[in-house]
Amino acid sequence: MNRILIFIISVLTLVSCDSKSGLDITTFQGEALGTTYSVQYFSEGELDFTKSMDSIVDLVNGSMSTYQQDSDISIINRGDSIVTVDQHFIKVFEASQRIYSESNGFFDPTVGVLVNAYGFGPGEPVTDLYAERLDSLNQLVGLNKVIINEDQTVSKENPNVYIDFNAIAKGYTIDLIGQYLENNGVSDYLIELGGELKAKGKNESSGKEWLVGIDHPLHQGPERQFNAKVMLKNASMATSGNYRKYRVDSITGERFVHTVNPITGFAEKSNLLSASVIAENCMIADGYATALMAMGLDRSASMLKELQSIEVYLIYSDENGAVKTYVTPGFKSNLVD
Repeated sequence: MNRILIFIISVLTLVSCDSKSGLDITTFQGEALGTTYSVQYFSEGELDFTKSMDSIVDLVNGSMSTYQQDSDISIINRGDSIVTVDQHFIKVFEASQRIYSESNGFFDPTVGVLVNAYGFGPGEPVTDLYAERLDSLNQLVGLNKVIINEDQTVSKENPNVYIDFNAIAKGYTIDLIGQYLENNGVSDYLIELGGELKAKGKNESSGKEWLVGIDHPLHQGPERQFNAKVMLKNASMATSGNYRKYRVDSITGERFVHTVNPITGFAEKSNLLSASVIAENCMIADGYATALMAMGLDRSASMLKELQSIEVYLIYSDENGAVKTYVTPGFKSNLVD
């Protein structure tokens, strides 16, 4: 699932001094977890951030990277049942269980075999996806088929169940970076990694909370066009969307995308183009943004009537092809004209 690029409106120089606060403004940019990151913070002195960032990324990759063959998750996915996972793996697994339960199974880190089969993921699509083959693949889907034992080993109902935390690990990494900054006395920062965000304190240059923007999902021009501007107040936000792969109904003009229903195993049409989520931490926001995209607009709206722990901004296409939004009250209070 493609990530919407969330543009950080307040661009800062690499290292400078802010005349209003007297604090140094520091920005680090680089690549991590297959994407780019940017960290901006105010402090009285510069941290040895690059080395610490590398350590955090190595920690996450060693535990949860499906692209790293010697990571814990890769070894487990190959059928090993004796590897002992670390606390980072356990925290992400438990958060995944929570979202899996609250979304009625629409957030599922084991759905990758189906996503690839339909040709929506990085793997090779299954060209002979007949009903029996689809049913056999669907037997491998379900986070309830995976448990972590008391000795911190992982058991799977079927050894071929494939676990992928990509939809939540970036958010968790951001939370670790934020924890590192706070442990080193930084109380004003903004972290962006692959489109996910975590903000704390203020942008001391403006004296206000951090301001970010969500791209308009259908804008194709060279200039940036925002669908919304958001003031993050000690909050985390994640945005997920596959709007760049949308199709248009030739009769109605309605825009829609295909998304895999992990419950039925079928690929379904969805008019939900993107989902932005504000939550207690970036890991939870990241997971729910993915869940909402899988659920589509109607299921998401129904769940949000009962779920009070997140705030959302959904962009969808109506039956006439017009782009509209569904916004919860808590998210609306963070919007800036």
